[in-house]
Amino acid sequence: MENDGINADPLELEKFSQLAHRWWDPNSEFKPLHEINPLRMNYIEELAGLEGKTVLDVGCGGGILSEGMASRGATVTGIDLSEKALKVARLHLLESGHQVEYRKITTESLAKEQPHHFDIVTCMEMLEHVPDPMSIVRSCAKLAKPGGWVFFSTLNRNPKSYLFAIIGAEYILQLLPRGTHEYASFIKPSELARMARNAGLTEERLIGMTYNPFTKVYALEADTDVNYIMACRS
Repeated sequence: MENDGINADPLELEKFSQLAHRWWDPNSEFKPLHEINPLRMNYIEELAGLEGKTVLDVGCGGGILSEGMASRGATVTGIDLSEKALKVARLHLLESGHQVEYRKITTESLAKEQPHHFDIVTCMEMLEHVPDPMSIVRSCAKLAKPGGWVFFSTLNRNPKSYLFAIIGAEYILQLLPRGTHEYASFIKPSELARMARNAGLTEERLIGMTYNPFTKVYALEADTDVNYIMACRS
């Protein structure tokens, strides 16, 4: 593996590696990712465009977002530290016919190797799973071209997010496996905005992602209390 110092929690990596074979099962633990993928892609497309763009998907896992962006005409590189997830991602390309370059490399190492290379950098649902999120934010900023877009999605930290994202999603509705999230690692929008500024990024737009347990529908709207996406410019 290509790295110099790994900004990753071995327990977190193992947790997702154990589920890797289920990434592309739309009725598995990854069902929420399949359902929110079109929302995310439309949002990225609306702000930054995807056709003809060079895109990096940080923490790509099994490639759900990576493949989606490739299907819309982007040249996509996906990076992750889970070998099992990357194998699943590469295998799925044989079924889909899309083209994505998958690499097992740290964000920090790639930032040294390919600085200012990508039109768009996405880092979705990853910051809350790493020991040093600021290092990831800084590296994402370095990887983006001047004027490029960087998208972060993560979980807000407040009593409502604890109730919805952990108690609700993991225990009551069982949308996610128990233990998926650690509340102390959640990041407030104000904290992420500060990290982005310190990394030389400018926050352009903040939007929330909500889930209605009665209609079972996800939506992008103003409510950032639980999940949110922050769009920044380099």
